Amino acid sequence: MITTTTHHHQMRHLRFRSDLQWILFCADLPSLIQEGPQCGLVALWMAGTLLSAPDSVSLERLVQVAMERGYSAQGEMFSVADMAKLAQETLDCQAELLCGGLGGPNRDRVLQHLITGHPLLIPYDEDFNHEPCQKKGHKAHWAVSAGVLIGVQSVPVPGYMEDSELPGLFHPVPGTPHQPPSFPEESSPGATFLLSKQGKSWHYQLWDYNQVRDSNLQLTDFSPARASDGRVYVVPAGGVQAGLCGQVLLLRPQGWSH
Repeated sequence: MITTTTHHHQMRHLRFRSDLQWILFCADLPSLIQEGPQCGLVALWMAGTLLSAPDSVSLERLVQVAMERGYSAQGEMFSVADMAKLAQETLDCQAELLCGGLGGPNRDRVLQHLITGHPLLIPYDEDFNHEPCQKKGHKAHWAVSAGVLIGVQSVPVPGYMEDSELPGLFHPVPGTPHQPPSFPEESSPGATFLLSKQGKSWHYQLWDYNQVRDSNLQLTDFSPARASDGRVYVVPAGGVQAGLCGQVLLLRPQGWSH
């Protein structure tokens, strides 16, 4: 499990709703800063540390295979389906492509996946502070999520312990069976946050779940700035909309039955 201190400086700044108690589930992800348009492969590399042996596949290897297979020209990835094939080949993991966005019936599947400790790859539009925004895909970026912060009416007992420094925040006790919490309704904003990392920052970021869902659902256009920068990019038939829009990737270790 993660050392809680890494989160404290971030958690303190957030004014969580005091009418709820908060449970943090989080698998420990390393950080890696991208060079060039490699955000997707950097996110995959980070996810890979949770999926395979400690001597996980190098970023260089991921880039090499992506280019050899024709998924990418210089490290960019504009197709979740290609990302799934790349993950299965290089990381020997299960990769499940989820279509239809992070909302609706997919929501419980995604939250259950994260609570179990598995990583999720999410394409979204990146704002200047790396947060999800809505730019029609012009700022398409990838993040990996390996945790979730859930606001609940009451924390199910036993199996959870309160944080020593932040009252109202609970962690699952490692190695003990714990009741899964009931997930807040999709319509209750500010009660579900994804804990994510991406290739432009060393830090975890907490994003409101619905904000990520909305950003992921509006990835329709290839960036005009990229289209005119003189470089070659591999964009699937049907463009960014067909490749990324409303899609996420659930990754699990090989042999995991769900």
